[in-house]
Amino acid sequence: MRHRIAVVGSGPAGLTFARVLHRHGYPVAVLERDPTPDARPLGGTLDLHEGLGQLALDKAGLLGEFEALSRPEGQAMRILDADGTVLRDWRPRPDDRANPEIDRGQLRDLLLGPLEVQWGRGVTQAVPGTRDGVRVHFADGRQETFDLVVGADGAWSRIRPAVSSATPHYTGVTSVETSLDDVDTRHPDLARLIGDGSMAVYGVNRSLVAQRNSGGHVKVYTKFRAPLDWHTNLDLADVEAVRSSLLALFDGWAAPVLDLLRHGTAFAHRPLYVLPVSHTWTHVPGVTLLGDAAHLMPPLGAGANLAMLEGAELAESIATAPGDLDETVRSFEQQMWARAGKWAKITTAGLERLVSPDPAEAVALFDQVQPS
Repeated sequence: MRHRIAVVGSGPAGLTFARVLHRHGYPVAVLERDPTPDARPLGGTLDLHEGLGQLALDKAGLLGEFEALSRPEGQAMRILDADGTVLRDWRPRPDDRANPEIDRGQLRDLLLGPLEVQWGRGVTQAVPGTRDGVRVHFADGRQETFDLVVGADGAWSRIRPAVSSATPHYTGVTSVETSLDDVDTRHPDLARLIGDGSMAVYGVNRSLVAQRNSGGHVKVYTKFRAPLDWHTNLDLADVEAVRSSLLALFDGWAAPVLDLLRHGTAFAHRPLYVLPVSHTWTHVPGVTLLGDAAHLMPPLGAGANLAMLEGAELAESIATAPGDLDETVRSFEQQMWARAGKWAKITTAGLERLVSPDPAEAVALFDQVQPS
């Protein structure tokens, strides 16, 4: 008799977990609070690493389709000084597929494939240790039991409290993002400034990064050190007020760089939160976590990759080693904690250097990761 398994959340972690189980003919309930697949913006682009996200897609049988959709040229990286001077201009080789980019929406659709997601099923909590298994409570008052509930529901996970009392804490760094559409036609000078991939500018305790997505869409991310309540006297719904505030914050930077903010269509405020670097928990039978729910870390390219590989590895272990489900999950958690702890240290140190009192620290970090 197959185990009753549910995964909460239809992000990269949850969908990869479900897709690998599906490949092995194993049923899984995918529970998602959003009413439809397109209920909210999915964010920008992701670089999937060869030994992480790409390995996960290989386990799901989707690597070939990913290669057809991804943008290897998106690995290009250009760093400018605040006055517009080009400090680094790295371009990948034509055959370089170490970290090709793919839009989050394209990745989501690729992973969805034949999966039947239960949309509009918001989960409020999971209660382990009941006679029939783990009881899942839904926002509409209904309940359902499973042998295993996997929390892949992000930073503010409703499943995490079943295994851990940890909650995310503010890093001291806030991000405000905007976007530009049809950049090659409407803003050709900015298109040339950004290049094929990303362009970054680092200043004292602040940074600005512009990143190409597919279809001429560009995401612009500002990051700066500030109190959590820095916007007390600012209406975040007022686009022009937010624009003016950011332009003042980056006053003195090169005009073409500031044009990325001047032409932004809307602004989204995202304070950066993290979980403790070595977040672990005492194993609880019937419940585990993946991705941001387990190890929320600074968004420096590792989180989604780790989440996808974790989902693939757990699903593969369940499907190919039938037997003691609890022991399979326990073993998986030990492996996940060791790897995630290493990456959490790397990304935490990376954020300190990328949003630093000394902008040279950011350039030095780039040189370590990708020599010019």
